[in-house]
Amino acid sequence: MHDTDIEPWRHHHIFNVEKRHVEKRTLFVVLITLVTMILEILFGWLSNSMALLADGWHMGTHAFALGISLVAYVLARRYAHDRRFSFGTWKIEILGAYSSAIVLALAGIAIVYSSAARLIHPLHIHFNEALTVAVIGLAVNLICAVILAFDPHADEAHDHHVHHDLNLKSAYLHIVADAITSVLAVAALLGAKYLQLLWLDPVMGLVGAALILHWSVHLLRDTAAILLDHEVKSPLADQVIEQIEADGHSRVSDLHLWRVGDRKYACIVSVVTTAAHTMEDYKKRLSLLPALAHVTIEVCRHSVRGEEISIGEIGGEHIPRG
Repeated sequence: MHDTDIEPWRHHHIFNVEKRHVEKRTLFVVLITLVTMILEILFGWLSNSMALLADGWHMGTHAFALGISLVAYVLARRYAHDRRFSFGTWKIEILGAYSSAIVLALAGIAIVYSSAARLIHPLHIHFNEALTVAVIGLAVNLICAVILAFDPHADEAHDHHVHHDLNLKSAYLHIVADAITSVLAVAALLGAKYLQLLWLDPVMGLVGAALILHWSVHLLRDTAAILLDHEVKSPLADQVIEQIEADGHSRVSDLHLWRVGDRKYACIVSVVTTAAHTMEDYKKRLSLLPALAHVTIEVCRHSVRGEEISIGEIGGEHIPRG
């Protein structure tokens, strides 16, 4: 059999949706962050302001983390048609989100260390400069958060939304975390300047670090589960079994379910049946579940006489979804 004979039967393994618009938004945010970083470092050096210098390098860490998300989008798109990726390139995005979550966790740990050191050994604070830096950082982060959160394609492709796209979520959390720490910093600096509550600054740092670590742990948990192909414990598994066993003569003997895209799943299911159902019958049943993007079915027909089990049909099917 030649390749031309089997070409009509081949199906692609691109389960993720087009994300060029998300990629462009992420690039725009990276550029804004880099420009802000350069300006803060430059003016900090010219004005001998340690506050500006410190925040400039802090912006650099966020630019690095956002760059990870951007590179993940680019690589996932560039290698989308590479057959070496058995189930597509979506997990490149998840790997990017996982890496970014590690950077987020390290930033939280660094803030804990710095805040604890300030509680033990308080330093003199240049309130006016520090407030200026905090306000500038807050403004930049709010602009970037709006850019990442606003999705003009949300109605037609809601899978792109920040809450479902883990790579976008990791970038968004970096921006939101920085914005919240800026808000806490402004509140702490105002309290320290006008009420002489100098302990507010490191305490607010600890509060911000706790939020950052909380988000990073959740993001690490979600991304690690996908990277390790953790068996899905969701209603979808029950729905697959329900559809297969709806006739009363079929039983699911083995089921594997894992994510291959934003809310898209691949499924391998082994069915034992005493009825004359074909593989196509089971495919039609599972086509009612829109989350299934790739299905492989093994049908084992149970012989009533002699209680023998023989393999009847084995086959796979790609179910295109929009």
